[in-house]
Amino acid sequence: MNISLKWLKEYAPVTLDAGEIARILTNTGIEVSDIREHESIKGGLRGLVVGEVLECVPHPDSDHLHVTRVDVGGDAPLQIVCGAPNVAAGQKVVVATIGTTLYRGDEAFTIKRARVRGVESHGMICSGEETGTSDERDGILVLPPDATPGAEFKNYHDMYEDTIIEVEITPNRADAASHVGVARDLVAFLRQEHEETSLALPVTDAFRVDRVGAPLPVLLERPAACRRYAGIRVEGVTVKPSPAWLQHRLRAIGQHPINNVVDVTNYILFGLGQPLHAFDMAKIKGGKVIVKSVARGTRFVTLDGVERELHEDDLLICNAEEPMCIAGIFGGLESGISPSTTTVFIESACFDPVFTRKTSRRLGLSTDASFRYERGTDPDMVIPALKLAALMIKEVAGGEITSPVIDVYPEPVARAEILVNLSRVDRLLGKSIDRGRIFRILLALDMSVDFVGEDEVIVRVPPYRVDVRREADVIEEIARVHGYNHIEIPGKLHAALNPSVKPNNFKVKNMIADALVANGFHEVINNSLTKAAYFEGMDAFRAGETVTLCNPLSSDLNAMRQSLLFGGLENIAYNANRKNANLKLFEFGKAYSFHRDEHAGNPLAQYREEERLALFITGNKHPVSWNAPGDRSDFFTLKGYCEMILARLGLDLDEMDVDDVAGDLFREGARYSLGGKPVVALGIVHKTPLKRADVQQEVFHAEFTWDNILEKIAARPVTYKPVPRYPSVKRDLALLLDERVTFKEVRDLAFVTARSLLKSVSLFDVYEGERLGAGKKSYAVSFTLLDEGQTLTDKQIDRVMNKLVNAYKQQLHATIR
Repeated sequence: MNISLKWLKEYAPVTLDAGEIARILTNTGIEVSDIREHESIKGGLRGLVVGEVLECVPHPDSDHLHVTRVDVGGDAPLQIVCGAPNVAAGQKVVVATIGTTLYRGDEAFTIKRARVRGVESHGMICSGEETGTSDERDGILVLPPDATPGAEFKNYHDMYEDTIIEVEITPNRADAASHVGVARDLVAFLRQEHEETSLALPVTDAFRVDRVGAPLPVLLERPAACRRYAGIRVEGVTVKPSPAWLQHRLRAIGQHPINNVVDVTNYILFGLGQPLHAFDMAKIKGGKVIVKSVARGTRFVTLDGVERELHEDDLLICNAEEPMCIAGIFGGLESGISPSTTTVFIESACFDPVFTRKTSRRLGLSTDASFRYERGTDPDMVIPALKLAALMIKEVAGGEITSPVIDVYPEPVARAEILVNLSRVDRLLGKSIDRGRIFRILLALDMSVDFVGEDEVIVRVPPYRVDVRREADVIEEIARVHGYNHIEIPGKLHAALNPSVKPNNFKVKNMIADALVANGFHEVINNSLTKAAYFEGMDAFRAGETVTLCNPLSSDLNAMRQSLLFGGLENIAYNANRKNANLKLFEFGKAYSFHRDEHAGNPLAQYREEERLALFITGNKHPVSWNAPGDRSDFFTLKGYCEMILARLGLDLDEMDVDDVAGDLFREGARYSLGGKPVVALGIVHKTPLKRADVQQEVFHAEFTWDNILEKIAARPVTYKPVPRYPSVKRDLALLLDERVTFKEVRDLAFVTARSLLKSVSLFDVYEGERLGAGKKSYAVSFTLLDEGQTLTDKQIDRVMNKLVNAYKQQLHATIR
C-alpha cells in the first residue's frame, strides 16, 4: 500500500523525514518495503528554464525552420534552431538546455549540441507536450511576459512533488490500511518518546443540511450482513474532472482520477479507511434504498460490463425494483455516476467481513473496498466519513445537502473488554515495563484502562482493532509500540530438557535428503493446495476423499492434495517448457484425505494427514558428454534409488512383499509392503495424470508412506553382526521357466527350501528368445551359502543345490539348462 508523506503529515503533524518515519513504522510492525520520490511530471521539469527570444530569423536552408537567439540568464544568449510555426522574437519560452532529459511516455531522450542543416543548435525551445505539462504539440509553449529569463520553469507551473512510503500491511491489521491508520501508529510511538504530538482527524464541524428535500427511506433487511448503513443526499452537483490538488493526491498513491464525485470517495477510502459508494439518485427507482439479498441465479451487470450470477447469500444494495450494487465490493453499471448526474446519494456502511469475503470469493471480485470490508472496518468511522464526503463534494462539485444523515444501526458495536494481568505482561515479554509507560501506550492506541484489582486491568479496545481480542493481543500491542528493539536478549535461557522421540524425524529426513542430493536429486517444495480436478475421474484417487476448501482463492487452489504426484508433475512441466528436461526431483510433504464413513461421531477424525516422500525421474540418467552416452532413465533407475533409500533406513528388502500395480496412476509399477503396511509405490506414470499436468515426456515416480517407515525403523534396534569366520560359497543355476513366473517366486521358494544355509539369492541375467520356445524365459540365478559354525563341504553344498533343483522342477516346472 502506498502512503503519501504529505498526506500522512496532515494526520500526524511531525517534522520527521521519510527515512525516520519508515524506521518507526517498521519497528511497530508496519513494514516499509520502499521509499521513492513522486513527481506529477516525469523528470520534475529539471533542466527547463525560462528563455526570452531576442531574435528570430528564417533558417538559410529551410522553408519552415527558424534560427533564434534566446536569453536564458547566462553569460551569452543561446543559438537554437526551432521548427515551431508560432515562435517569434520577444516571446518568453521554455528552453531545455544541453544535458536536460525529456520524456515522451516511457521513452527518454537527452538534449545535446546539434547541427541542423548546417546551423548549430544549443538547446530546444519546448512545446507543452515536450515539457509534459499539456498535450499541446502544434507549437511552442509561450509564457506570460513577466516571466524572468533564467528562472526554473517549475516555478511557473503547478507541479506536485511528494515522497511515497510503500508499506506491507499484514492481514490482521485492517486498521492500518489507510493514511489515518498508519498515522495512529506513528503518533502512538512518538508519544512514548515524549514528543508532543497527537492524531489530527479531519474536522466536520461545518456540516449542515442546506435544505430538507423529499424523504429517502432506507430499509435494512439483513442486519447480520450489514452492521451499520448510512447515507446522505447532495443535489445540484456538477460532475467534472477533480481539481488539481485532488488528482495529484490520488495519482501519487497510484490511483487513477475518474471524476470529482468518485475521486472524493476514493480520497476518503485511502485517507480514513472507510469505503464509500456514490449512486446517481435519478437511477434509484422508487426513491428507496433496500439492503437485502436476492434469489439465487439473479443476473447482475457490474461497472466493468460483466454480467454475473448472484447467490442467495450475496448482499445487494437495491432500489425498489432491482439491485444497484454488490454491497462492499462493486457497483452496478446502471446506477453509477455519469457526466449527466446532478443528484448523488452517498453510501457509508459497515458490512460483515464474512459475508463480504464469501461473496468476493464466489464472484472472483477483489476491490480496494472489499479488501477492507473483508478484514473489518470501523463502525464509528461511518458517520464522520459520510459528513466529510458531503462537505468535499460541495467543495469540488457544488450543490447542497438536502437530507439529514440517514443512519441505520440496529445493534451498536461496543468496545471489546479484555482482562489483562499486568504481571503476565512482564512474563510474556521477558522484561519489566514501567506501569505508567504501559498505560500511556494503551491510551495512545485509543484503548481505555480501568483497574479491577491490584495487578489486573480491563482494557477496552476500539471497534476498528478487530485483531485485538485476547490478553496476548493486548500484550503484543504494548510490545510493538514499546519497541521490540528495547527488549533485551537475556544472558541465559531457562528451558526444560525433554527426551527426544525416536527415531528423530528431522534427522532421518536430512539423512535421506543428503543421500538423494549426493545422487543428483534436487529438492522441491510445493503448495499443499492444488486443483480438485486433478483427482476426479481416476481409480487411483477417489474424488470424494479430496479435502476441498469452502472459499478457495481460485479454482487452481481449491483442494488439499491427496498425493505429491501432481506438484512434481507441475515442476517437470515448468522445467521442460524451459528446455530443462533431464530431472531428478524429490519432495518431503504431506498428503490429505477425507473419509466420510469413518469415525462418524468425531468429524475431525474423518480427516487424515500423512507424511510422504516423493521421487520424480525423467529424461536422461546423466548429462550427455563425449564419454557418457545419453542413456534414458527407466523403471529400474527409479527402483534402484528406492531400494537404496530403504537399505539406508535399515529395512530388509528380503522381508518385504512386492506386488505389481497397474492402473490410471502407474501403467506399470510395484508396491513394497512390510508387515501388511505399504512402504512405497513406484512406477511409470500413466498418461492420464501426465496429460492433466501438461507433461509431454515419460516420468518415473515413487511415493513413500513416511509415517509407516518411521514406525518400522523405530521398532528395529541397531545390532552388531560380526564378519563371518568361515567363507561363503556361491553357486549358479540357469532356470528355464514359464514367462509368468516372477523372480520373487524363485527367491521365496529358495529360502523356504534351504533356509538354514542360504544367505542371499540374486538375479544376474534374464534371457527371452525364439530358441527357448513360446512363453518361456531363462533366469540366471546366483545363490550364496554360508555356515556360521564351520566350513561348508562339497557334500553339504551339493545337497542344498539338489534340493533347490528339485523344488524348482516340482513347484515351478523349471528346466535346468
